[in-house]
Amino acid sequence: MTATKKERTGRIAMPEQPAKVRRHNFDEVALGYTAAEAIAEASRCIQCRVPRCVEGCPVNVNIPKFIKLIAEGNPEEAAEKLFETNMLPAICGRVCPQETQCEELCILGKKGEPIAIGRLERYAADTLRSVGGRSCKIGDGTEIKDGTPDSGCLSAPTGKTVAVIGSGPAGLTAAADLAKAGHKVTIFESLHLPGGVLTYGIPSFRLPKDIVQAEIDDVLALGVELKTDYVIGRIKTLDEIAEEYDAVFLGTGAGLPNFMGIEGENLNGVYSANEFLTRVNLMKAYASDSNTMIRKGKNVVVVGGGNVAMDAARSALRLGAENVTVVYRRSDAELPARREEIEHAKHEGIQFCLLANPTKIIGEYGDGTPQGRKFDVKAVECIKMELGEPDESGRRSPKEVSGSEFTIDADVVIIAIGTSPNPLIYVGATGVEKTKRGTIVVDENLRSTKENIFAGGDVVTGAATVISAMGAGKKAAEEIDKYLMKK
Repeated sequence: MTATKKERTGRIAMPEQPAKVRRHNFDEVALGYTAAEAIAEASRCIQCRVPRCVEGCPVNVNIPKFIKLIAEGNPEEAAEKLFETNMLPAICGRVCPQETQCEELCILGKKGEPIAIGRLERYAADTLRSVGGRSCKIGDGTEIKDGTPDSGCLSAPTGKTVAVIGSGPAGLTAAADLAKAGHKVTIFESLHLPGGVLTYGIPSFRLPKDIVQAEIDDVLALGVELKTDYVIGRIKTLDEIAEEYDAVFLGTGAGLPNFMGIEGENLNGVYSANEFLTRVNLMKAYASDSNTMIRKGKNVVVVGGGNVAMDAARSALRLGAENVTVVYRRSDAELPARREEIEHAKHEGIQFCLLANPTKIIGEYGDGTPQGRKFDVKAVECIKMELGEPDESGRRSPKEVSGSEFTIDADVVIIAIGTSPNPLIYVGATGVEKTKRGTIVVDENLRSTKENIFAGGDVVTGAATVISAMGAGKKAAEEIDKYLMKK
């Protein structure tokens, strides 16, 4: 099927839950393409001789090939092509910022709309799972069935062992590639469920948890061992792990929340976005039968403008808040969240207070007496901001407008201004250099200052995207394999 020039200018819209409906549930917002819609969208691809879209993919997916297979009506084969380089395609198809990566380089975007690469990736992966899930072809075309690795799908065992610390996107990607290379891989996860930010951070209305588990199972089916509730720095030190294994990959992410350092951040009703989203996602506070404690709030203020802030705001709304306000110190144009997530939030009724920044959080005793309840959040005092000259990153620096203070009523405040690596990983560790921000120092090969320890993802870069962490995990796996084979 070949699309006409006119048909190629506009992409096929993906069906969604209506905003008035979805704001009251945690079901997935985007409903996915039908077969006909996917074929129509894939048929827009002109199959460039030099596909620049591939240059924008951190995990080197053969984008033209998998899209061509969808256009030809072979979504399962398209998924198999995806799995050759990406073990988490259904996840990537949902949460990766394709609009600033592969899709940004699509030639069709110059005169119309780029191919919906992410949506097609999701379609192919979902279709494969619907007809058998884990019975998929990996790498060389041999199969993995029923969670048991077929010996043909892996390289011959090397006798080398690798410890992967952290089961987020970087750790899962590294583990998969190392297992396919023939190494014996063990993942250590500090929480009781694997997935890292995919499990505890991103809400199910963006990334259903059965999707996450299914793709984790694909990784484990390669023979990867998983140890949960295993805290490195408590149960064993990094030094001890490095002695037991031939190589170590640190993919522990950035799970330590940052705060503003303003008055009132210790009040009852103030959450870090990490705690709030962990209670919602990992501990299922939204479920009617959940025992997880969480303050749902009537008036919720979320501080920050990234994807995490959008996730927190939209989750608070679904928990029953009447008013949810996102406070961000720059303008709408500078909001760092994906534009799709911003528009979804606006359609659902989230309010945006832009060019403003909190100066303090105001509280009061719950029943008016010091002997009563803990000091509760009552309001957030903010000051208006204006944009000045660009900062070091090229973004215009916000500065306060003197005398412009105002307040917003709030009984819950969620701070979503970024995260840093958890320092627990360094307890009892020697020889691993870190920066002032707590991130691990690595060279161009992602090797740390300790010979057999490599690192990648947010623990190196600070909080970033799922796909960038996966790209780091992939590169680290390649470098670890080289290191082990030369050793």
